Amino acid sequence: MQPSPARHHSPLLSAVVPFLNEAANLPPLISCLELQLGELGLAWELVLVDDGSTDSSLAVARRELERRPGLRATVLSLSRNFGKEAALTAGLEASRGEVVVPLDADLQDPPELIGPMLEQWRQGFDVVYAVRRQRAGESRTKRLTAFSFYRLMGRLSSTSIPPDTGDFRLMDRCVVEALLQLPERSRFMKGLFAWVGFRQTAITYNREPRHGGRSTWNYWKLWNFALDGITSFSRVPLQVLSGGGVVIALLALLYGAWMVLRTLLFGIDLPGYASLITAVLFLGGLQLIGLGVLGEYLGRVFEEVKGRPLYLVRERWQQGPALEGPR
Repeated sequence: MQPSPARHHSPLLSAVVPFLNEAANLPPLISCLELQLGELGLAWELVLVDDGSTDSSLAVARRELERRPGLRATVLSLSRNFGKEAALTAGLEASRGEVVVPLDADLQDPPELIGPMLEQWRQGFDVVYAVRRQRAGESRTKRLTAFSFYRLMGRLSSTSIPPDTGDFRLMDRCVVEALLQLPERSRFMKGLFAWVGFRQTAITYNREPRHGGRSTWNYWKLWNFALDGITSFSRVPLQVLSGGGVVIALLALLYGAWMVLRTLLFGIDLPGYASLITAVLFLGGLQLIGLGVLGEYLGRVFEEVKGRPLYLVRERWQQGPALEGPR
């Protein structure tokens, strides 16, 4: 997509960082952001969202900010762990910048890329997303599952979701406002970033290992995350069930016709127990799979119709000069 006319001014930038148990990483992250954005000569703010940390992350964040009284910052402490997608949405809602950059707290999303992203924004692009060229520090299993997931989503979803791309990107305020209009509670942000459209372009980078600490993601969380993505952006599993049911019904009809014809021609013989139990177990397994797929979709509908808030804020803290703009 062609970019809009170039932008020549320096915008107010919001860096949005959701975190969970990142006490070891927040000090170097804030220092790195301060250095990199200071070199760009930008007016900027930092939005930190504590997603129910059980370590000293929140206290560390406040201590680091109090050491920098001139830094514009907003800290949101959620009432419990609502998940990264909800925490990221809370940060986007609290941001006021003309451009907004979500990034992880573990320094795997390098703040040095914000400068090149900003140059693309000035060329007229509304979204500049970062594509991972290499994923250092991750196991072969995790790299393989990530590779497979992005390619599977590309085939299943009608929305084109860029592969090997996380939440790290620069977005114009118009894109942020569009995202905040989307009401769903099962939020697959990578898909929502793509769904809203606008003028998008990519830059590539090599993703470094975590600076410190351990990731809170495990394979069970990643599995549920993948299910959220598939059920939010694809009806293919339901269509496969429908198509499979039609095919099995036709095969059963043909087999029934053959059995009637064989009985008329050759008489009745003793049916085989093995073939009968195999057919029963096979069809029973298909039915259970179908119920499971329907249950995944129905469960998400149930979450939506309850209408509960996406997150609750226990504490909000701000420092630095007051800012005018969206909230």
